[in-house]
Amino acid sequence: MARVKVHVFLKPGVLDVQGKAVEGALHGLGWAGVANARVGKLIEFDLDGAADPAAEAKAMCEKLLANTVIESYRIEVA
Repeated sequence: MARVKVHVFLKPGVLDVQGKAVEGALHGLGWAGVANARVGKLIEFDLDGAADPAAEAKAMCEKLLANTVIESYRIEVA
């Protein structure tokens, strides 16, 4: 059994409204040095019975987990 982590973020150049809100809030709380904040999502799951867990996770990302038009993803398999 493999433990899979998929990190999904908006691609560079796509406006990250949540990231801008987080950045503004951090500035308001006194952390003026914060810049270029991006908010993404982490999807974790156990995958059993896959000969190549990374390839299976990639197929999942391409079909469901990431909107590849505006998002990129990174896969970790442990």
